[in-house]
Amino acid sequence: MTSRDHPTESPSREEEVGWVRVDEARTLDDESAVHRDIGGHGVCVARSLGKVHAIRDECTHGQVPLSEGDVENGYVECWMHGSRFDLATGIPTGPPATEPVAIYPVRINGDHIEVRLPVSED
Repeated sequence: MTSRDHPTESPSREEEVGWVRVDEARTLDDESAVHRDIGGHGVCVARSLGKVHAIRDECTHGQVPLSEGDVENGYVECWMHGSRFDLATGIPTGPPATEPVAIYPVRINGDHIEVRLPVSED
């Protein structure tokens, strides 16, 4: 049972591990993206259609930052060769990219955007 089962309970410590505050929500315009370095990981934080997303900030085809591309209608387009990635799933819509990018959970906590990266097993 989690705190989601009982909304009056505080989240458990396990549920809070890995969340990192990256920006104030008001600073990210709709249909835009920014690069953030989170624990040595390049992350593209984007807002599209009113929803905030976080994906690995590297095109799987051209190895360039996706945060420098155009964001529109739930997709980010790589500026180098035009590969488009679904911000919700990381899946490319077609060539030249054929591999998806990693996606990360995002939440709005108060006035802040938080991203959760996988916890290292080190």
